Amino acid sequence: MPSVSPQPSATETRHQPAARHSLVTLGILSALMAFASISTDLYLPALPAMGLALGAGHGAMEVTISGYLIGFSLGQLAWGPLGDRYGRRLPVAVGLVLFIIGSAGCALAGSVGAMIAWRVLQAIGACASVVLARAMVRDLYAGPHAARMMSTLMTVMAIAPLVGPSVGGLILQVASWRAIFWALVAVGILTLLALRLLPETLPPAHRNRHALDGVLATYFSLLRHRRMLGYIGAGGFFYGGIYAYVAGTPFAYISYHHLSPQAYGLLFALGIVGIMATNQINSRLVVRLGSDRLLRIGALGAALSGLLLAVTARFDIGGIAGLVVPLFLFVSANGFIVANAIAGAMSGSSQRAGAVSALVGATQYGTGILGSALVGMLADGTPWPMGLIIAVCGVGSALSALSVADHAGGDAAESGAGR
Repeated sequence: MPSVSPQPSATETRHQPAARHSLVTLGILSALMAFASISTDLYLPALPAMGLALGAGHGAMEVTISGYLIGFSLGQLAWGPLGDRYGRRLPVAVGLVLFIIGSAGCALAGSVGAMIAWRVLQAIGACASVVLARAMVRDLYAGPHAARMMSTLMTVMAIAPLVGPSVGGLILQVASWRAIFWALVAVGILTLLALRLLPETLPPAHRNRHALDGVLATYFSLLRHRRMLGYIGAGGFFYGGIYAYVAGTPFAYISYHHLSPQAYGLLFALGIVGIMATNQINSRLVVRLGSDRLLRIGALGAALSGLLLAVTARFDIGGIAGLVVPLFLFVSANGFIVANAIAGAMSGSSQRAGAVSALVGATQYGTGILGSALVGMLADGTPWPMGLIIAVCGVGSALSALSVADHAGGDAAESGAGR
């Protein structure tokens, strides 16, 4: 396998001048990458109401998040090689159809078991959009410029989780929780129609004709690189904490601290504002400082804020503010961690960009499965399990980022390679 390094390949050099995208292309890529968050964030305020309507036991509704993450994580491992073999647009279109069917099934579900099953199908469809949108960025950008573009996309797509819980809360005021999933059906249909405007970024001449042969061997070969493992670990551990936050905050805020669903939506939106701000800072600094250095800063920040949260949650320090402040700091680290970890992992790939994107995404959402599931399994009616899991994940992300920095040839060299 080619060495995982920041040096641009011939494919990168060829596509670099073509990176002047229209606003339409930017908007569609942002929408595709937003499917991961909008599919969950929109229904978060409805979790308690859904639990009552479906007769779910304590902690059972968190499993609907875990089921989604299982489908989202494993599905990426299939969509990545398919995108390398058949191009990006066709697999995305098929995935959107599955997302629409899964969302309609969720709207009609009559039990927690049925809801979980439809959420898995919904996730398998949604992840095609996310994994191949990342590969499209890799088709068109290299080095720190890829990290910069990823930060820009994440800033734009952050609108979805910013307004998602608030919109979900508003829907609950005028309709039942089932209307939220019908809204997702509409979003899927509109995105499928918009896909016609998105150009194919991987022409037939540059597709990997062997992408479907030895898929597992390809993934194992990628995991043999220490640098790749460091990037995957930094993003993967962080996602475990993020989904512990996603699964734990509805009950920590609404059930434990008795906030309204609308107030929860506003607090959730506060964290997204932090993510948007740090993504903008990252996009401005990454070419000058290097993505590894910014990754390390973000991961250390996540570790410190996670440890602070564990203390305030365990001893109930500061009431609701004792949760909101460290959680805001933790989720804000997203802007320095996720874009740089993804761009770093994909920096040496060309024909296998889809496979690398799938491996990165599957690992991130795989740890998300563990994070959200542990919140449900350890639920004791307090925010303490959420705080503990987030702290552990933050420390794991920091240790992984430090291993990348120690192993790398240096931020300056990395930055210079992309200029």
